[in-house]
Amino acid sequence: MDYKKLAEEILIKIGGEENISGLTHCATRLRFNLKDEGKAQTEALKKVNGVMGVISKGGQYQVVIGSDVASVYKPLTEMCEHTAEDESGSGKDKKDDRKIVARMVDTLSGIFTPILPAITAAGMIKAILALLTAFSLVDKTGTTYQTLNFMADAAFYFLPILLANSAAKKFKCNPYLAMMLGGMLLHPDFINMVAASKESGEAIRIFLLPITNAGYSSSVLPIILIVWFMSYVEPIADRISPKPVKFFTKPLITAIVTGIVGLVVIGPIGTIISNLIASGVHSLNNYCSWLVPALVGAFTPLLVMTGTHYGLIPIGINNRMTMGYDTLIYPGMLGSNVAQGGAALAVAFKSKKSEIRQLASSAGITAVCGITEPALYGINIRFKTPLYAAMIGGGVGGFLMGILNVKNYSGGSPGFLTLPSYLGGDTLTSFYFACAGAAVSVVIAFIISYVLYKDPQDEDGETSAKDQPQDALSTKAVMVAAPLTGEAVSLETVNDPTFAEGILGKGIAIQPSEGRVVSPVNGTIATIFETGHAMGLVSEDGTEILIHVGLDTVNLNGKHFHVKMKSGDTVKVGDCILEFDLEAIKAEGYDVITPVIISNHFNYSSVDAAAEGHVKTGEPLLRLH
Repeated sequence: MDYKKLAEEILIKIGGEENISGLTHCATRLRFNLKDEGKAQTEALKKVNGVMGVISKGGQYQVVIGSDVASVYKPLTEMCEHTAEDESGSGKDKKDDRKIVARMVDTLSGIFTPILPAITAAGMIKAILALLTAFSLVDKTGTTYQTLNFMADAAFYFLPILLANSAAKKFKCNPYLAMMLGGMLLHPDFINMVAASKESGEAIRIFLLPITNAGYSSSVLPIILIVWFMSYVEPIADRISPKPVKFFTKPLITAIVTGIVGLVVIGPIGTIISNLIASGVHSLNNYCSWLVPALVGAFTPLLVMTGTHYGLIPIGINNRMTMGYDTLIYPGMLGSNVAQGGAALAVAFKSKKSEIRQLASSAGITAVCGITEPALYGINIRFKTPLYAAMIGGGVGGFLMGILNVKNYSGGSPGFLTLPSYLGGDTLTSFYFACAGAAVSVVIAFIISYVLYKDPQDEDGETSAKDQPQDALSTKAVMVAAPLTGEAVSLETVNDPTFAEGILGKGIAIQPSEGRVVSPVNGTIATIFETGHAMGLVSEDGTEILIHVGLDTVNLNGKHFHVKMKSGDTVKVGDCILEFDLEAIKAEGYDVITPVIISNHFNYSSVDAAAEGHVKTGEPLLRLH
């Protein structure tokens, strides 16, 4: 798959670069902050080849890609460089009018998503180490164990520094100053001072202000609150610093003010809140240990659909950092994830359609390993009954692990591969019970899904469009005119597999003889790139057309292109949208062949060429039935 072309298609469908105010990604999805979600073509985006689903929740517009998300994210960020988080500390954004819950979910997601690879890697190393120890393959007193142990502990111990970086990017302040603040909390001299103070009973003071004897290694809330405070101090430091010496005074004021307030006030408050959360969890675990894991196991798929599951991850991490283990979040998520895999695998076994079997089998295996989005969006939501089966299986598994007080010691993406993360303490009880709970979740979800699932044609009795008589569809013919003058050629001749193989849709290509693009339909310009190399239009009858002038011409950054209209403009057939210097682009070494793609081709039984050879703007080019 050409990830660059997929990124371009996504960018067009979300309203273009100018509609993006923020962009990041997690393990399986692109996470946009859009200025105006009304400009996004959500339904069309869901149908783009390579997009598994689209969710707008928690203040974010999320495009589910799957495990290839990083490959799409890279070219997307290159196209949207101005949307990258400001690392220079430029101050606060305009007022955010979203509800407080949406802002909190968005903030937590933005802070924890970037550090998950490090946390996952550390959890997996811990899991491997636990296995090696359980089977007596390494000795706890040996250097092999000690080396692997400190390698895994590094991400947890220095968690405040990791969080400082991502929190600074979320709060729009300097990430390097933020990491410096995280380093203050973990500096060996400060740790030694705290130990000495506890032993002597004499308080640590700075300018007569007492510093609480708290340890911040592996902590979560203190550094997030400190960086949040810093995001308000830094703009003030910028304003009061004289311009000639601002380079020196701005970071000085920011670091010393935030550092002192963080050590004296904010850090201790964060520690108290963390301990209160841990105490509440402990009490809940004593009186009703089954409730939260059961709810998490049952409803995690719905939380994943909205992206709000990231709000649970900090709770699980805080539990492990304060109590040494988590009995609520990760066990419940384990049951949910593997149940989704079991439900998808049942579809793979039962379906008679090869394409469904292939998708369900690969998505099911990925889900039981801990990444559920391919199964959730590709199979379970799509066919409904597997989703119900997964929720039942996950709920039962979570309930069972809650009753048995299963403890997770090192995190990781919940699934079969991270079962060793339940090895810890003095016995193997949690590990055995976690295995049992996961197995119960998979089996129940598999059985229910297998019984309830039916292939689409068996479920509703409808025949596909290609099986219908052509004369029954002929009355719905739609004509798309030629947007350029030149030679009409087959899309297969385009020297780009994304177009040639129909990944972005069906259509035709034109080898232009004139540097002028006109509207091929009566409708609206949905999006046009500032660089002018590509545009998306929607006709009055709902046909979606992508016109891509040349191959890789985005690299010209608008050179030789002259855009005449803008996104949202209403157009008629023949209205000039773009002019370009055909010979200059050729001289730069670019192929000027222009694909004309019907993005929502799946709404039609056929997309046929209405012309061959030379065509002029405004003449029939494509016929849609």
